[in-house]
Amino acid sequence: MTAKAALLELAIVIPTFNEAANVPLLVAKLDTALAGRAWEAIFVDDDSPDGTANAAREIARTDRRVRVIQRIGRRGLSSACIEGMCATAAPLVAVIDGDLQHDETLLPKMLDALQADPGLDVAIGSRFVGDGGTGDWDKDRVAKSAFATRLSRQVLKADLTDPMSGFFMIRTDMVRAIAPNLAAIGFKILLDIMTGSPRPLRFVELPYTFRVRTAGESKLDYVVAMEYLIALYDRMFGRYVPVRFAMFCAIGLVGLAAHMGVLAVVLAIGATFLIGQMAAATCAMTLNFFLNNALTYRDRRLRGFRPLLDGWVSFCVVCSVGLVANIGVAAFLYDARTGTWAASAMVGVLVGAVWNYALSSRFTWGRY
Repeated sequence: MTAKAALLELAIVIPTFNEAANVPLLVAKLDTALAGRAWEAIFVDDDSPDGTANAAREIARTDRRVRVIQRIGRRGLSSACIEGMCATAAPLVAVIDGDLQHDETLLPKMLDALQADPGLDVAIGSRFVGDGGTGDWDKDRVAKSAFATRLSRQVLKADLTDPMSGFFMIRTDMVRAIAPNLAAIGFKILLDIMTGSPRPLRFVELPYTFRVRTAGESKLDYVVAMEYLIALYDRMFGRYVPVRFAMFCAIGLVGLAAHMGVLAVVLAIGATFLIGQMAAATCAMTLNFFLNNALTYRDRRLRGFRPLLDGWVSFCVVCSVGLVANIGVAAFLYDARTGTWAASAMVGVLVGAVWNYALSSRFTWGRY
């Protein structure tokens, strides 16, 4: 083998969570599809409880083309892809799912396209171009994908047929250059890359048919859909109001509605206003804590009885102090006659929201 032939051509990044059964199958498929090419596979695993990282390590002991990055205390497909793409010395890097639904036989065509045209930035596997297809998708899933594609065109700088694709290949130096601009939110890393680049990226779309999952469980759920909407929001408005703060405030409004509802119920059964306020505040803060833990801080959410208990206590303390700050600022402004009662109250609410967000980010979700 010549020195040139031995040079690493391609890295394949495989973000995984609970895909232990698919790991050996995917490595075998990559070995067949990329025969004669110099490649490496990087499994980026979000600490899967089914032992996905260990399954990849077993193969890596005898196959130096296989590497593992096991992430502890954080999750998310987009951020996993970014870590994997920045961890290779290969000039080209591909992203492929670990569930075997992407067609790995398309990788050589992607590689050839990028190596043949130095001006090409990205090669994308598309289900909606040429003879590509969506496999066993039902009409409902096809309709949802089409709707998501229409939404993505509000922020895209390119006319892609399949901007939701998670199967693509890109030049590694480009990823490193734009990584600081990436939001790393949700499951649609291609959309993040295409919108995070300071210039429109040149791309080619290659058709493939989406396969049926044979092992493991689908990661599609309502949280994934919400994360997609969050990613779109971040690209459209994130420069003005950070997406995490916007989510924190939105959940705060849900908590306010819960507070008023509980207060009304408690008063209706004959309790005093003070008792009602205490019960309503406790319920609202508890609801806000768990919603923020599941959504706003999904990437570093607390798990286990003790972390959740400690987190809930610190969140309640932070919000209690924030309430005092809210009332104090509003009262000061109103007494000083610097504005109307409504304006004073709004400033107080804003101060309280910023306080709660800043301190809970630090002391509730920043400790674990």
